[in-house]
Amino acid sequence: MISRVRGRSLGRRFGWLWAAYAASAFGTRFAFDAFSLIAIVALGAGTTEVSLLASAGLVVGAVVALPLGPWVEFRRKRPVMIAMDLVRCLALLTVPVAYTLGLLGFWQLLAVSVVVAAADITFLAASGAFLKTLLPREDLLVANARFESTTWTATVLGPPLGGFAVGLFGPVITIAADAVSYLLSAAGIRAVGGAEPPPAKPDGPRLTSRDLREGWRFILTHPVLRPLFVNTIVVNGLIMATAPLMAVLMLGQLGFAPWEYAVTFAVPCLGGLIGSRISQNVVARYGRDRVLFVAGWLRVCWPVGLVFIQPGVPGLVLVIVVEFALITCIGVFNPVLATSRLELVPLDRAARTLSAWSIAGKLTTAALTALWGLLAAFTGPRAAVGIAGALMLATPLLLPRKRRTPVPVSAHVDQESVHRPRNPDAGADEGLLRTGSRLPGGDGPRLDRDAGGSGPAGGPAEPHDP
Repeated sequence: MISRVRGRSLGRRFGWLWAAYAASAFGTRFAFDAFSLIAIVALGAGTTEVSLLASAGLVVGAVVALPLGPWVEFRRKRPVMIAMDLVRCLALLTVPVAYTLGLLGFWQLLAVSVVVAAADITFLAASGAFLKTLLPREDLLVANARFESTTWTATVLGPPLGGFAVGLFGPVITIAADAVSYLLSAAGIRAVGGAEPPPAKPDGPRLTSRDLREGWRFILTHPVLRPLFVNTIVVNGLIMATAPLMAVLMLGQLGFAPWEYAVTFAVPCLGGLIGSRISQNVVARYGRDRVLFVAGWLRVCWPVGLVFIQPGVPGLVLVIVVEFALITCIGVFNPVLATSRLELVPLDRAARTLSAWSIAGKLTTAALTALWGLLAAFTGPRAAVGIAGALMLATPLLLPRKRRTPVPVSAHVDQESVHRPRNPDAGADEGLLRTGSRLPGGDGPRLDRDAGGSGPAGGPAEPHDP
């Protein structure tokens, strides 16, 4: 499987990796909101239980994953990625099995959501470090954009197809399909093959509190990563915090039909596909730092417009336009952010840093979602959406204007790697790295984050955790 952009091959190994990512991304979006649907339809759960399932699974999963980031740092990454895919597959398969036997309960759903959330974070930590050794630096933005476009394509197609499947086969069919998608992903990652640089060596015989803190310490002391980190988790958290409020506002107070609500958040996801496709061209013309700064500003200009939503066609058009503009800007911003982040993280601490970033993002989203739910109880959903939009307008002040910090060099970098012979399995301009080597300043494509959440916690317009 060879992937080409403008006649340049990214290689068979990247082709298998992209296929694995596409399988899991489509499976995840096919199972969009499946756990909430099963809890409501099959178990008769109320709003409190559904909210607990969505938030508690995310939070507990992040806490469970806390020691796994440092653990991954000292392991070979591709076997960890395969193992996490298999863990997610097996955990999800318990749901249709228990449902068929009449044994499915709410607490099983909650336990599965915790396992899946923890495995998501662990997979992210391993994949980010692994990808830093896979492609030469000049190909990484192209790869990032491909993963981003795959995500938004899956977001457009997955939920409608999943809803149709639920109507035909029942509420657990999408969970079974999601489980199979992780099995396919594991097979694709195994097919990537090739050598992998040796993992970092731990300082002692066991994990310490310093290992657990290392990811956050590196982020918060880095002059470029720190503002990007705070900006990203706050913006993503505020966007996701307003999602349930928009559902209440549109389906309840304004009387939109469920299909109208689905259309207003599915069609704009085409903007993400467009944004990701043009991101590398925009960077080539204006430069990465400028695109990161401008797209970071533009992506937060739109959500405040949702406060003006009205009933009927004008309201639908307003939401579609606002969401389309927002998601297009996110589609440009996310690949550039992912590339810049991995460029700045040395290989020997990549797993801990990416794990810390993901855990902080999930905890922030859960906290802001709960906080905005309380705020809406006092102000109403429309006012709470407006407050979130207004706060987002201030977040670009956190973005770094210029990057003058040199890229750190990992202990695993082979300074002569740029002169090595090409891998005969690679394409014309591909340079897959031999064991123990990495291009100076190498970063990784967009696979260093999940596809937007598993069944328990996903969203059609979710900005994801880059």
